[in-house]
Amino acid sequence: MIHASTVATPDTGDTAWLLTSAALVLLMVPGLALFYGGMVRVKSVLNMMMMVFGALAVVMVVWLLLGYSLAFGHDLGHGLIGDPTQYAGFSSLVDAQDGAAYEEMVFAAFQGLFAAITVGLIAGAIADRARFGTWMVFSGLWTLLVYAPVAHWIFYLGDSSHAGGWLVDKVGALDFAGGTAVEINSGAAGFAAAIVLGKRIGFGKDPMKPHNLTLTMIGAGLLWFGWFGFNAGSALAANHTAAIVFVNTLMAGCAGLLAWSLVERVRDGHATSFGAASGVVAGLVAITPSCGSVSPIGATLVGTVAGAVCAVAVGWKHHFGYDDSLDVVGVHLVGGLVGMTLIGLLANADVVGVDGLFYGGGLDQLWRQVVAALVTFAFSGLMTAALVRILDTTMGFRVHADDESLGVDLVIHAEAAYDLHPTGGARPHLGPGSGTLHF
Repeated sequence: MIHASTVATPDTGDTAWLLTSAALVLLMVPGLALFYGGMVRVKSVLNMMMMVFGALAVVMVVWLLLGYSLAFGHDLGHGLIGDPTQYAGFSSLVDAQDGAAYEEMVFAAFQGLFAAITVGLIAGAIADRARFGTWMVFSGLWTLLVYAPVAHWIFYLGDSSHAGGWLVDKVGALDFAGGTAVEINSGAAGFAAAIVLGKRIGFGKDPMKPHNLTLTMIGAGLLWFGWFGFNAGSALAANHTAAIVFVNTLMAGCAGLLAWSLVERVRDGHATSFGAASGVVAGLVAITPSCGSVSPIGATLVGTVAGAVCAVAVGWKHHFGYDDSLDVVGVHLVGGLVGMTLIGLLANADVVGVDGLFYGGGLDQLWRQVVAALVTFAFSGLMTAALVRILDTTMGFRVHADDESLGVDLVIHAEAAYDLHPTGGARPHLGPGSGTLHF
């Protein structure tokens, strides 16, 4: 990723592209809410959507106050974390008068939306069983303790007086738009949170099918649309790199859909809309880190591999016994690992200046990609497990069993997604575990 501060005199067209890209990433939030909302059971739809929108609100406030400084402030040493005071409240960006500072303001908002969508992704792993208030606290703390450090490691390029993040500066890993900070980070966090909170009641016994695949398909379409801002916007300019990334993002999504559908057809005898939507997302996840490193043919291969591998990986939760409600592990963790690793194989010097193994570059870039992926997985998983355990002990993270059975929409929000039988406004009985509404 190109850091905004490396651009001395930003072009108004480039600034307009970055503003547009930020808006496209924001559109991914309702896209994710619809995508996840259609995948849960009818009694959890509104809660799922609220977790995604709630994460946006909390993360952006935290990002303004401290998160951006930790991620993109001048490195405090060893490429681990940024100066927490440098951009606190964005005050230094507001006071600056030159054009470069204005672009940095847009860049700061753009990156904050990356953080927001990352936290929103985690929600899918713990659907149906989390307290909303605790989730909101988790969202803010996780942004500061997990997301901001990883973003600094891989995105912060430094300047003449400050070294960059250690994964990019010392390891030399390539990650154009967030295979580590966004995809592996959210996948590992979702995996850890699902294990600590435990399985949903009836997991592996009761049918827990998506209640509205129309919503899921619409959400997948909005996510795909927004992903062009996510990836191509990370070029921070309306240039040749953005054009390549745009095409690569398109091709990977198409290839992911085809590969997932083919796996379903061979394995199950039919291709499903649910699989098609998931395949698109799997391809997009994998191309996120590699979109600035591979050719369009390489992007098609990345999407194909991700679609096929993730179609298999979503079944691992039943084999290994962890309850990742909406396949955050199978799609985002596995897809992120695939995308990061394939850079080491498919990187093209004509695109990024580095050749991967298949282009004669040997294993040099491959080991760098693997190190970055594994470090992110370990850090995010361990930190998230500790954070969820602490919050569950102090605040209570999982809802009462009776409340879970009744449905978190009614218990937490006193609402139902579909009011098919209006009763004149009387509040429903909430069961023995829910004498009052709660977060």
